[in-house]
Amino acid sequence: MYILGIESSCDETAASVVIDGRTIASSVVASQIDLHARYGGVFPELASRAHVEAIGAVVDQAMEDAGILFDTLDAIAVTRGPGLVGSLMVGVNYAKGLAVALDKPLVGVNHLEGHVYSLWLTQPFREVIFPVLVLIVSGGHTELLLMTDHGRYERLGGTLDDAAGEAFDKVGRLLSLPFPGGPNIERAAQNGNAAAFAFPRAKRDESYDFSFSGLKTAVMREVTVPSSAEARKARGAEKGAVQLRSDVSINDVAASFQEALIDILVEKTARAAKTYHATEIFLSGGVSANGKLRQAMRKETDLPVRYPPLNLCTDNAAMIAAAAYYRYGSAIVSGAIASDWDMDVTPMWPLTGDAYSTY
Repeated sequence: MYILGIESSCDETAASVVIDGRTIASSVVASQIDLHARYGGVFPELASRAHVEAIGAVVDQAMEDAGILFDTLDAIAVTRGPGLVGSLMVGVNYAKGLAVALDKPLVGVNHLEGHVYSLWLTQPFREVIFPVLVLIVSGGHTELLLMTDHGRYERLGGTLDDAAGEAFDKVGRLLSLPFPGGPNIERAAQNGNAAAFAFPRAKRDESYDFSFSGLKTAVMREVTVPSSAEARKARGAEKGAVQLRSDVSINDVAASFQEALIDILVEKTARAAKTYHATEIFLSGGVSANGKLRQAMRKETDLPVRYPPLNLCTDNAAMIAAAAYYRYGSAIVSGAIASDWDMDVTPMWPLTGDAYSTY
């Protein structure tokens, strides 16, 4: 089965052709990192416009790389949420038009579920025995899920404020590191002392929720010079601008911050996996590319820890096509296939319960 996946939930315009939910025939990603770098984060309106400009060429390139004609496709999959509403609309509307023109089924996919199914694209693939404990960590999401079967999830917890990747970006900007913050903080941390600063581990309780906003604030208070409006005016700084203390080592701050954030992720994930008798732990999302997180998770638990290759950690369309394969296959088996051509975007779409019941 050939499925064309389209992803445009945030700041990557992506298209991919995946065969039988496992084999990537093509994967094209147009990144907007350079566009948003000047703002230290994603500028939603600019993201939407960039998707409009790129999506046609990205889809055409994915089909060309796959070496197939559009008529060969069995279905078209697209991210319908969660994500930035304007960005989602570009992908969904393009996919609708393509599906109608080709008279092909259109499958709406939850972006979070896409990250889960990036693990099904690893080669060589190792069969999954449920239940598995899934930690999704990215710029917009920090979710802890128990996956009991294809399409069946129990949400155990998640972030109450900043996502893990968002905290990386904000601290990176505070330290004047390039955007995105995650890889640049990890790079700086390699030459730093993780014990230099005793940053807090928030929500160290029995719940499976996370909180990173306080950690970000603690970093800011520790490493910046307290500044009045008069002092900022004297040095020509804008309102809200901060000044790093001259005696602060950016490498030490990066290492200590990264250690604090990873500690709580690993602690809660490993405990949940043990409590719910998971067979293994899945890491996915952009932050799952962090080598320190992977190493710490393997050290904390005796369970197998599975994570995608680096090129599938960040947003891509191959994971959307892979998730659609199982969702579409379930609909075929149940006889629930219906035209999804009139679907709308779902900017807030939790991944919990029976994800296939609303196909």
